Amino acid sequence: MNDVDWTKIPMFDGFTKTELESVKPIFFSVSKPAGAELITEGQEGDDMFVLIQGRVQVTKAMLIKGMSVPIPELQNPRKVLATLDGAIYPAFGEMALIDRDTRSATVTLLTDCDFLETTRERFFDLVNSNPALGLCLLFAICRRLTATVRRNNAELVKLTTALALALSRK
Repeated sequence: MNDVDWTKIPMFDGFTKTELESVKPIFFSVSKPAGAELITEGQEGDDMFVLIQGRVQVTKAMLIKGMSVPIPELQNPRKVLATLDGAIYPAFGEMALIDRDTRSATVTLLTDCDFLETTRERFFDLVNSNPALGLCLLFAICRRLTATVRRNNAELVKLTTALALALSRK
């Protein structure tokens, strides 16, 4: 973790050196092998990760759990949402820090990977002990979540437009 350039992690964009030094202790290093599932859709979680080295794939089930379709190829389809590389220090799992609910996607390691990880307990211990820094962290998470909502809204419009066009042609 000593060789990580924390100023390059987008989650901490705009943080001062003092703020970064205060944030570092809530994170610990984790290494996982290629093929492992770091996060599994539908399972509960309470930790967040920053990918430091390696590549991961984020996927989501295309069917609601328990739904059945008469097409064999669609019995367990997954949509690739993103392939992320440690060179850009992506963060994921931040929703779990806020609500400790079920995971919304699966993160599978394409290569051996190194992460920074924090837990909900560590995160909120920092938020409670240093409210000003906690506010900065919560705003950083809010920025990520709002960007995701905006991106998903745009995708939803494309999807519903395509569906409407397909249905109008029948």
